[in-house]
Amino acid sequence: MKPLWVTIENRTKRPHDSFITIKKQIIKMKKLENKVAVVTGASKGIGAGIAKSLAAAGASVVVNYSSAKDGADKVVAEITANGGRAIAVQGDVSKTADIDRLFAETKEAFGAVDILVNNAGVYKFGGIEEVTEDEFHRQFNTNVLGLLLATQGAVKNFGINGGSVINIGSVVSRITPVGSSIYTATKGAVDSITQVLSKELGPKNIRVNSINPGMVETEGTHTAGFIGSDFQAETERTAPLGRIGQPHDIAPVAVFLASDDSAWLTGETILAGGGVR
Repeated sequence: MKPLWVTIENRTKRPHDSFITIKKQIIKMKKLENKVAVVTGASKGIGAGIAKSLAAAGASVVVNYSSAKDGADKVVAEITANGGRAIAVQGDVSKTADIDRLFAETKEAFGAVDILVNNAGVYKFGGIEEVTEDEFHRQFNTNVLGLLLATQGAVKNFGINGGSVINIGSVVSRITPVGSSIYTATKGAVDSITQVLSKELGPKNIRVNSINPGMVETEGTHTAGFIGSDFQAETERTAPLGRIGQPHDIAPVAVFLASDDSAWLTGETILAGGGVR
């Protein structure tokens, strides 16, 4: 099979300078051009990084947030300032009514959805003596129920060509750190759901994959006290790449899974933790 630029050259039979212009236009085509992406929990941290990278790759992006409106508006402003298209939509992913509104506003602004990134998540570490009903339900409602409801909403709104669901798990489901019983349980559930839904939705040409980051420096990890802690030091000591991650380490993986570059991948869990496993 001839390269696309050769085919165009043969068909157009234009002067050499016109051929060069066409070739440059092909090179400049963005891999997510004309795609629509919904990113949950995208007002800061990993979600914000993913939203901005999807937009840079050509997608129109819906920046979902639960309470941090200022952060979501800042992400939208940065995307639009760089020539992208984005809107912010408030919604609690664990509430069906909010999910319905999220996708209704997405459809009104951009049309059918192509990409869902299930990034919204909460966590709190603590020993078994600190487990409470409220904390259990807080984490499971967002990290597991929210992921299921958002995926349900996306499936209803994907176009005829299917779509890509990208779950954000965590390496905690592999390394099972002390004091993380609830959080690790939610991320273990994400791993399992990724496998189940990849099989269930494959016949609809909907791919479901997961990115499982290691420790990443975000507003959340600063607030939780992980940055500068013994936990960070131990992570850096044991990580083959010798450092914790940044949101820009995760975002390109999401762009890959959102694009046709990963068209033959589903049910995969990509560990993005500098080698921590």
